[in-house]
Amino acid sequence: MNTATNRDSRWLFPSRRAGQPMHSRTLSDLINALGVPTRQGRVGALHQHVLELPAPVVAEALGYHHHTTTRAATQVAATWGRYATGPRPRKPAGWTPTRDS
Repeated sequence: MNTATNRDSRWLFPSRRAGQPMHSRTLSDLINALGVPTRQGRVGALHQHVLELPAPVVAEALGYHHHTTTRAATQVAATWGRYATGPRPRKPAGWTPTRDS
C-alpha cells in the first residue's frame, strides 16, 4: 500500500478502512515480505525490557503473561530475581501450621 486513504490519519500504519489502524498480521506480512525478521526483533525487545525492568512490571505494561516475561528474564540472566512482586496472600485468621503444610 503506497498511499493511505486518509493522509491526516492519526495512525502510523492506517488500514484501507478510514479511521482504522492496519491489522498487526497484515503489517507483519508486509514487513516479512521485505525480509525483516519480526519475531527476532520482538523477542530481542522483550529481553531488553526484562533486563531494565522487573518481569512482572514488563508483563503488566505490555500485556504478556508473567510466566512469559519471567522465562525471558531467566534466559537473559536478569538481576531482578529478588524483586517483590506484590503483597503475598495472607493465611486465614486462626490458621495454624501442621506438619503436612
